[in-house]
Amino acid sequence: MAQPFKLPPLPFAEDALAPVISAQTIGFHYGKHHKTYVDTLNKLVAGTQFEGQSLEAIIKATAGKTDKSGIFNNAAQAWNHTFYWNSLTPKGGGAARGKLAQKIDAAFGSYDKFKSEFADAAVTQFGSGWAWLVADAGTLKVVKTGNAEDAIAKGLTPLLTIDVWEHAYYLDYQNRRPDHVKAVIDKLLNWDFAAENLEKAQSVAMA
Repeated sequence: MAQPFKLPPLPFAEDALAPVISAQTIGFHYGKHHKTYVDTLNKLVAGTQFEGQSLEAIIKATAGKTDKSGIFNNAAQAWNHTFYWNSLTPKGGGAARGKLAQKIDAAFGSYDKFKSEFADAAVTQFGSGWAWLVADAGTLKVVKTGNAEDAIAKGLTPLLTIDVWEHAYYLDYQNRRPDHVKAVIDKLLNWDFAAENLEKAQSVAMA
């Protein structure tokens, strides 16, 4: 019997991102929303061709298929949230370093220009969704996606993401999404995680 998907542990304590993101928000966001996506996905794939497949495989196989939208939405949101938690770290933020910094300068002109474009993508995403820093054909780009849509469904390699669903920030910031986005970029972005993802993408491209 295929093993069901499990809610992965957070890479930090629930209160570790405060005051930018409170323990209360993490408790609801991770303990309720993320958990529900995982639990619902397990019910939807049980006894289907997707049982036992990876989240990435399910996302790619169901993206854009109306009759599989329930499976796609829950698989993508389960994956997106795990990626999001790893995109954040206590005492993070600031400018990238090393090869990633060079890539950012080459793609955007400077870290400040990247920061402005990334924040704009997150703030202007209408309704629920995500802002992503991605690698695409050797260069870096900022993209945004609505609802459960993600970068891997578009054939892109995600390096970092910011969740702009209201449950990600409303308890702490109410309707002040721009303040939340700025604080996450300045204080929580996990550049080590982004660098690891870039290195993996480059290794795959060279294989």
